[in-house]
Amino acid sequence: MRSSISSPIAELATGRLVLRPWTMTEATAVLGDTRAAHWADDFPAEGDRVIAGLFDENPAWLGEHGHRLIVERDSGLVVGSIGLFWPPSAGTLEIGYGIVPSRRGQGYAPEATRALAALALAAPGVHTVVATVELSNPASVRVLEKAGFARGAAEEDTVRFRITRPDGHRS
Repeated sequence: MRSSISSPIAELATGRLVLRPWTMTEATAVLGDTRAAHWADDFPAEGDRVIAGLFDENPAWLGEHGHRLIVERDSGLVVGSIGLFWPPSAGTLEIGYGIVPSRRGQGYAPEATRALAALALAAPGVHTVVATVELSNPASVRVLEKAGFARGAAEEDTVRFRITRPDGHRS
């Protein structure tokens, strides 16, 4: 794994959360099943392990518009992760997210998703953010609806959601 990120990346703050970049130390700890004191007891989830394992192959995911840890402001604990699968394709980015079970149902996922989607839609060359969700996961469907994403057509067992720049501009 690379040992550093080439430039500092600003944190995103919401009312209750801070979305901050992963560090390579954290990614290595996730992959090595090493616990950190600033993690919720049930962090990381399997999806966090998968993402941490892909940073070497996808270094842009550690950039300004990449993946971030979701930190609860009140406790300072990492309670999930969220990310944009950078770079965009034809002006579109995909977003993914996960909150640990102990913090689900508190509105953290929609709050984080709104913030990261807004960052993405302000990026040059991005006009749309999408997410594909399994229909068997109604909680994730609700996250996207609450975050302002529009539901598209379902295909077999998935549905694709999208949010576009409010001005409709395709930069």
